[in-house]
Amino acid sequence: MALKAEQIQQFKREGYTVAPHLFDAREVAALQADIERLKRLGKLRNVATDGDGKTHSTQKVNLQICPMYRESTLVRALPFVPKVVEAVTSLIGDRVILHLDQCFLKPAKNGAGTSWHQDNAYFKIADPMRGTAMWIAIHDATIANGTMNIIPGMFSEKLEHSRDPHSDHHIRCYPDESKAVPCELKAGGAIFFAYGTPHCTRGNTTEKDRAGLAYHFLHEDFASADMLKEDRDHHPYINGAKCTGGLKEYGVAVAGTWDQEVEAAIAGRELVEAK
Repeated sequence: MALKAEQIQQFKREGYTVAPHLFDAREVAALQADIERLKRLGKLRNVATDGDGKTHSTQKVNLQICPMYRESTLVRALPFVPKVVEAVTSLIGDRVILHLDQCFLKPAKNGAGTSWHQDNAYFKIADPMRGTAMWIAIHDATIANGTMNIIPGMFSEKLEHSRDPHSDHHIRCYPDESKAVPCELKAGGAIFFAYGTPHCTRGNTTEKDRAGLAYHFLHEDFASADMLKEDRDHHPYINGAKCTGGLKEYGVAVAGTWDQEVEAAIAGRELVEAK
């Protein structure tokens, strides 16, 4: 199983769990290559501001791309990987829809963190345990380079949020940080956390970039009408009777393409390096 029984129970009890080796070395290499490609093409933008929520900072950099499925066939294929489907199904059930995909890259030396927040402050579903994020460490994520921090057991508490003055569009909350748990991961590890779980990342002052790739999954019973409309061009089902492997939503079958996308991403990096 992608997640063991004790990991599933931890998610239900504490609102999060960690899968330390969800993706292997070759899959990690492909994900790193794809993020490098997107950065090289200028697809990530700095969302960090100088404290007024408007003026983009030249001192701190928090690079984001959201959504990602339009820019990366590798990223688009990943939610259909059987181990991902199995893990998400074990946490929030069958009839699951991909809600969102995005990436944050914290550059070396001046990478800015993403402030404390609950995803449900954005999404506002009735039961914050019926949606889960899957945050994948694209590079080794450590305390030194600002890894994900979680506050266990607070998924049912609705915290007050306000505009984050250090971002051009984010909101933030101010929980008791004494309860925070930093989740250090090797590249390829993943953290699953419920929509109600407070979380943040810290700044990266190390000599190497650090990126995290985040997917959000939602049970169909809590999806908005817009996410379920017949002519939608994304929000695919990843399991259940309505899952077409992406064909209905994207117009092309995505399920089952992960391995070839991995090889293509690695080949693309090798081609760039050879020039």
